[in-house]
Amino acid sequence: MTSFAPDSIVLNRKLPLWYQVSQSLRASILGRSPQDPLRLPTEEQLAGHYGVSVLTMRQALKELEDEGLISRHRRRGTFIEPHARRGSPVRLLGSVDAIVAQQSGMTTELLDHGSTPVPGELAEFFPDVGEVSTYHRLRSDEKTGEPTNHARNYVRPELAARIDLDDLVRWPMTKVLRDVAGADISRITDTVEARLADPETSKLLQVPLLSPILHYTGVTYDAAGRPLDVAVIHYRGDRFSFTVTLDAT
Repeated sequence: MTSFAPDSIVLNRKLPLWYQVSQSLRASILGRSPQDPLRLPTEEQLAGHYGVSVLTMRQALKELEDEGLISRHRRRGTFIEPHARRGSPVRLLGSVDAIVAQQSGMTTELLDHGSTPVPGELAEFFPDVGEVSTYHRLRSDEKTGEPTNHARNYVRPELAARIDLDDLVRWPMTKVLRDVAGADISRITDTVEARLADPETSKLLQVPLLSPILHYTGVTYDAAGRPLDVAVIHYRGDRFSFTVTLDAT
């Protein structure tokens, strides 16, 4: 039987290895195609794929099993739960793969795209370009069809030229920039604040006007400290919470 093939990652030794592996595998599972096989490789094969010990791999798999994304059967193997969706709060431990994982697993509709002069509130991030490429997407729970967030990305034009619109329907922008456009992502800076739903957000997310929402701004930087993408996302306040863990070392 053919096994599901997860993506590869470069591990950061400053973060828990089991966590990084679980986040990467989660992103692969949530972003899989319907025709992909449901059976996962063995623990030993997965450990070799990620370059970690079998014990680390078991801990990563237990995390996904506890979330209901996989099921493990003695003598039969480990399988992806085809209808399981992510329902846990967004947790950020400093890994780009964690952000990719948390953005995955929803139905995505591309509402519009094009080029626009750099908005005044984003001028500090794009001082050297006159226009940026924009992508506006609506994400919904795959099982219920309920809208959960809508996002606008403002991307440097030279990177946008390498983006296939079909990839934006299947994958989060962070993954597309890194794995498709070849961007050298160094860090992502997140800002989350409470806002009230404006008319557009109220309509798209199907919430009352002026109801609480989470307003997220994420700036993606390359190794030279140059902003590559600014994401502005509005989350339904009744569907998301954010937990940030800071390493003291």
